Amino acid sequence: MDLIKSIELEQLKSDVTPFNVGDTVKVHVRIKEGNRERIQIFEGIVIKKQGGSNRATFTVRKISYGVGVERTFPVHSPKIEKIEVVRKGKVRRAKLYYLRGRTGKASKVKELRNY
Repeated sequence: MDLIKSIELEQLKSDVTPFNVGDTVKVHVRIKEGNRERIQIFEGIVIKKQGGSNRATFTVRKISYGVGVERTFPVHSPKIEKIEVVRKGKVRRAKLYYLRGRTGKASKVKELRNY
């Protein structure tokens, strides 16, 4: 078991941006198309964080052309270039699944101003 923990510690990123559920983030993801590689930005609200160590993941939700799109990212993935926090959200729960049923202004999260 000590061997497994040592392998997991090697895979951890040291420069992970701190963010929480309810924050609006821009996730810069490396996309490979043929033999070229580019960076695509996925911007939305973090609706959940789960796991720990190198298995930690977070889910980001955005509305694209009137359709809700959710994408789950591993925090320590080498495909993630960086995570940029656009605004902090004021929330009182750990999982924001209730946002799935809301559209328009009802799906907004209040901004936390004193951070």
